[in-house]
Amino acid sequence: MPLKVLILGANGFIGSCLTAAILQQKDWEVYGMDIGDNKLIGSLGNPRFKFVEGDITINREWIEYHVKKCDVVIPLVAIANPKQYVIAPLRVFELDFEANLEIVRKCVKYKKRVLFPSTSEVYGMSPDAVLDETTTNPVYGPIDKQRWIYACSKQLLDRVIYAYGIHENLDYTLFRPFNWIGPKLDNVFEAKEGSSRLFTQFISNVIFKKPLQLVDGGAQSRSFTYIDDGVDCLMRIIENKNGAASRRIFNIGNPANNVSVADLAKIVIEIFREYPAWREHADQAKIEVVSSGEYFGKHYQDIQTRVPSINAAKEALGWEPKTDLATAIRLTLDYHLAQKDHDLGAHG
Repeated sequence: MPLKVLILGANGFIGSCLTAAILQQKDWEVYGMDIGDNKLIGSLGNPRFKFVEGDITINREWIEYHVKKCDVVIPLVAIANPKQYVIAPLRVFELDFEANLEIVRKCVKYKKRVLFPSTSEVYGMSPDAVLDETTTNPVYGPIDKQRWIYACSKQLLDRVIYAYGIHENLDYTLFRPFNWIGPKLDNVFEAKEGSSRLFTQFISNVIFKKPLQLVDGGAQSRSFTYIDDGVDCLMRIIENKNGAASRRIFNIGNPANNVSVADLAKIVIEIFREYPAWREHADQAKIEVVSSGEYFGKHYQDIQTRVPSINAAKEALGWEPKTDLATAIRLTLDYHLAQKDHDLGAHG
């Protein structure tokens, strides 16, 4: 019998890419739910993909029925945008923790395997040069730095899932994405500052001839990971050969792509120059420094460095990332800039 996989948040960045990969590479059946389907165009209509438009906080009966019916449950619904952690912390907690806890409890009830998206944010401001799943201590700022509500919500669910594994025999895998990037991460044709994650915000700002803003100077570094590499690791986790992924935590990142935010801005502009129609935009691109208080608000606090140890995934799953940063940026630009249906007044 082919594996039945339930993906909640199937229309998100990870969900849509994972759905497409499963349908292309495996004989598994996918059941998906999300509040929209715009990123799933290539998958809709596939006989092995059953999709319903719905909200995990409302359509509880549908979810319970499908948790019961499927083998693996992947709850990907979450608010994952630093600007939102600061301006809507209660919404972040209600969705990222409370709504997902209900789903985890259904997996316990029906003895189903759950793959839960933890986050590189759980490590907080740990001083470790390389972040390890089992030995790194998470470090968060004071309560008034509301930015940490996302990391706390995720970390608490990690702890709850781990406890269910020990006390209720829940079969789980926690995976921690490190700044996954690629096509479909965000809509780069949305001009609004702060509506996107850092990587897509930079692309959008070049497109709209707006300055690329470096928060507090942009010395912070991140290990950017191409989506196909991340999905490759997830496929191995779902397959779970010889139970290698069961009751494990895996960082999924690319330490070779660790780069400062300031350098990322320069690299994005340089790669835009390779596209003749956008060279003028790259030539006019400006980089400016803003304070975190100005950009995010007073409740923000940042992480200076975020480099994963990926030894666990290498050893247990035989996985390692293959895509360097420049290639990841080119593949993302190839996708977005080829979309002819966007009428950009600024393009020229």
